[in-house]
Amino acid sequence: MYLSRVEIDTKNRKKMRDLTHVGVYHAWVEDSFPNQTFNSDGVFPRKLWRIDNINQKKYLLLVSEEKPELEKLEKYGVNDTSQTKNYQPFIDSLKNGEKVRFRLVANPVISKFVPGQRGRVMPHVTIEQQEQFLIARSDKNGFMLKEGEFAVIDHEFVNFKHKSGKTPRLSKTTYEGNLTITNIDKFKALLVKGFGKKKAYGFGLMTVIPIGD
Repeated sequence: MYLSRVEIDTKNRKKMRDLTHVGVYHAWVEDSFPNQTFNSDGVFPRKLWRIDNINQKKYLLLVSEEKPELEKLEKYGVNDTSQTKNYQPFIDSLKNGEKVRFRLVANPVISKFVPGQRGRVMPHVTIEQQEQFLIARSDKNGFMLKEGEFAVIDHEFVNFKHKSGKTPRLSKTTYEGNLTITNIDKFKALLVKGFGKKKAYGFGLMTVIPIGD
């Protein structure tokens, strides 16, 4: 596994005019792997990505099975800011009972029953709902959360351009805080396979930093 990032060139108006919806970001990510081949399931290897805001700069962060081509990764980025590293040694160093600092971008939704229709997917809109959404899914993903040790630090709706021409909006919630690893196998799977829905469109990538003793 590889962890890569590039600073997005937000000062370039032409580039930013293209980045109008998450489908463009998805295409950017896929285009960064020009030599990729289908896996045994007949699909391209999954990539996880998200947009981070750090010190008034925006970065595209990416986790992938293969190394991206850095020149392609800079398509909408600042020249010479792309970088990649082997992520697997860090993942392998994590262990049960370890407490880490995490950041996650997710799509917290709920399926509500509507008479005569299939379940209608609705976004969680309050901070309490969004926090409970993550807590409810922590155990099956191999970690434990305590109320007060994590928070929703950002929430917005992002555009998604459907092939039908419609432009629905996706609910995007950024979480940050501390968690404890309870099942290392499930947790490692979470880091490389992602959390929840809409992973192709900038959701589901969790990153962690060990907390010193």
